[in-house]
Amino acid sequence: MPAYQIVPLTDPADERLADYLRLTDVALRSKHEPAKGLYIAESSTVLERALAAGHRPRSVLVSPRWLPDVEELLGGSSEGGEPVPVYVGEPAVLEAITGFHVHRGALASMHRPALPSVERTLAGARRVVVLEDIVDHTNVGAAMRACAAMGVDAVLVTPSCADPLYRRAIRVSMGTVFQVPWTRLASWPGGIDQLHELGFTVAALALDDDSVSLDDLAADPPQKLATVFGTEGDGLKRQTIAACDATVRIPMAGGVDSLNVASAVAVATWATRVADQGR
Repeated sequence: MPAYQIVPLTDPADERLADYLRLTDVALRSKHEPAKGLYIAESSTVLERALAAGHRPRSVLVSPRWLPDVEELLGGSSEGGEPVPVYVGEPAVLEAITGFHVHRGALASMHRPALPSVERTLAGARRVVVLEDIVDHTNVGAAMRACAAMGVDAVLVTPSCADPLYRRAIRVSMGTVFQVPWTRLASWPGGIDQLHELGFTVAALALDDDSVSLDDLAADPPQKLATVFGTEGDGLKRQTIAACDATVRIPMAGGVDSLNVASAVAVATWATRVADQGR
């Protein structure tokens, strides 16, 4: 059986396109996507990385220009399953369905895989990033991209953190969200005890009076390190900082006291990565 079936599309109200409707409604998507067990992959590049990670498409929505790329990605057989419907429509039709100009002319509705346990995610990991209650999907995506670039072994997100598989987060990460093992903690800051049980030293990135410089941490890093980054504006919760083993600050000049959270992730993971490689 072929891996996909091309379906010409002319009607934006086609009931088969329910997965793609009103994608600009953040409040709806943040609840709707996990509940239905799906997420949206935008662009053929992101779809390629999702497929490489073993994720399965429910359907694909594509403009004619990008159809050859999608056909190449979906080529082969469906291994006994039903072929993936590939809905093909002009850009104006796609925009009428989704409510925005579709980046690079392709969207895919993907089956959301079950999240692994914390223990499985951290098996063999030595460098871990924890994102506490980050509410901006762009920041989550940028942080995931930084983690992939700096060789972070795994990422944990707290129960209230934005979804790394939200459409914008995936797009900003350039699909690297599929490269870095990640999962969601069941409780926080209770999850710090779980990290301790797994042998991690937990460092909070915060501007406390008793904080140590990132340079000091990088000069003598622990064998297994989890760094925790807080939400935009307020930073880490006080109870989180109290439960961590150390509080770390990034040395800065020019009267700047803090960085965007994704920038802080990039700086801190670069510093500890370099120190780790030199051991």
